[in-house]
Amino acid sequence: MSKNKSTGKKGSMTAARVGCYIVLIILSFLCLFFFYMLLINSSRNNFQIQQGFSVIPGKSFGVNFRNLINNGNIPVVSGIVNSLIVSALSAGLAIYFSTLTAYGIFAYDFKLKKAAFAVILLIMTMPTQISAVGFVTQMDKWGLMDSLIPLFLPSIASPVVVFFMKQYMDSTLPMEIVEAARIDGSGEFHTFNSIVLPVMKPALAVQAIFTFVAAWNNYFIPALLINDAHKKTLPILIAQLRNADFLRFDLGQVYMLINISIIPIIIIYLFLSKYIVRGVALGSVKG
Repeated sequence: MSKNKSTGKKGSMTAARVGCYIVLIILSFLCLFFFYMLLINSSRNNFQIQQGFSVIPGKSFGVNFRNLINNGNIPVVSGIVNSLIVSALSAGLAIYFSTLTAYGIFAYDFKLKKAAFAVILLIMTMPTQISAVGFVTQMDKWGLMDSLIPLFLPSIASPVVVFFMKQYMDSTLPMEIVEAARIDGSGEFHTFNSIVLPVMKPALAVQAIFTFVAAWNNYFIPALLINDAHKKTLPILIAQLRNADFLRFDLGQVYMLINISIIPIIIIYLFLSKYIVRGVALGSVKG
């Protein structure tokens, strides 16, 4: 009987594992299929794409790339540079200063501490569209229209990052470490930069990816502020290329530009994913 029970348990575990693998394979296929479709359509011309999807790549990859780079109405190189500047600065400013804000709330006891955190949560729930008109008007008064500064500078105050970092500190950062550093004579900024930030690496990596991707894909605010063609970011250029007139519309160029636009996101994820995995493994060991 015991052998039968053990055999039954092994069989059920094997069946459950096979089921998990099947689900993972299906999910992986669904995720990767769209990337494959993007690559395939990037190698086909406008007429072939309009005929429908094909599993076999086309022969127009180089042609689409040259047509896109040589398109006088779409400054692709400057768009890539602008998007990289905005996204990198947004991610850097957000994770450093928002983590610093979260550290101030975590490490200090002061009046209205809970009220301040509640205000941050309240701001986090407000959509960008509510303040867009006032933000654009203020940028116009300050002479910052057609400038990249308004696209990354507000990231210094990121309520979502502050909330995430505060919760992460509550669960993984012992206050005893901070107090020990203070006893040893370490200044607050030295403690934050040398002790707190290394502990926060997994959370910093997660928020860096999310903030970078959000800034990279941001269309709404840049479309309101930027009119100069050489200051536009990639999402604006993609929309501009898609909205071209019938004679200039080329789906091959559209897919090629989308294909180019996702490469930096993949690189950033591959570079930072090791910190995320390391943080998950560390958390499981602590648990």
